[in-house]
Amino acid sequence: MTQAHPHAPHHGAQHGAQHGHDQEHAEILDLDAEVLADHIASIIAWLPLKTGPRQIIDLGCGTGAGTFALLNRFPEARVTAVDASAGHLEHLREKACARRVEERVRTVQADLNDSGWPDLGSPDLVWASASMHHMAHPGRALRNVHDMLAPSGLFAVVELAGFPRFLPESAPEDRPGLEERAHAATDRFHAEHVPHRGADWGPMLTAAGFTVEGERTIAVNIEDSPSGAIGRHALGSLQRLRGTTARVLSLEDLTALDRLLDTDGPHSILRRDDLAVRTERTVWAARRT
Repeated sequence: MTQAHPHAPHHGAQHGAQHGHDQEHAEILDLDAEVLADHIASIIAWLPLKTGPRQIIDLGCGTGAGTFALLNRFPEARVTAVDASAGHLEHLREKACARRVEERVRTVQADLNDSGWPDLGSPDLVWASASMHHMAHPGRALRNVHDMLAPSGLFAVVELAGFPRFLPESAPEDRPGLEERAHAATDRFHAEHVPHRGADWGPMLTAAGFTVEGERTIAVNIEDSPSGAIGRHALGSLQRLRGTTARVLSLEDLTALDRLLDTDGPHSILRRDDLAVRTERTVWAARRT
């Protein structure tokens, strides 16, 4: 979920910068959806649903990884996709039209950190993947979800343990462990700005009035495919990582990272055949009783 300020006007250079950021982020979200498609489908299949949901909300939908997986799993359902980014929602609508499911998708632009949420109906299922940790007031957000759910409705919260790793620990050969050091350099920033990332949502769900019916932690380890999607995903992710670590990485590490990011160079990450997506995700299934 992109918690920018969607209601603030963007003019001139500010608008261009925001558009560029949204487009860059959208590309990474699309690659994430492509690489983790089977993983997302398995989480949805695991949910303890009593009947197929007809009305679903995807909170912090991004470019629609969860939205389209839910539409595929539940062919009778309609999904309301909610995000703060107008660019992401526009991209999602374009994909819905390309897949000919636009009549089953409604998009709503909203900053879910606002105290008052728009009317999103009474869904049977609310899905929130890697979005709840962006909430400035998670307790309030959880209560909002509880109150909007239909009786016996289900809330699925999917949380990241952290950003994915792509390189082996021994890589690159001249600076082994580079990726781990780069992520460690950003930990303080994320601890200050995204304090709920990786949180245990079970107690918070219970405090908000839910009954937690299931919890599952899934280790993800996906090797690269012939499409090269993991390589492109790694490239985009490390480019973003460089932007946040340039001031704190050593010169040696920064030089090695730049070699990986040089798509025309012999050490480009796109030329490696040892990449994988390694991470963990935990899902909580909580019911309004």
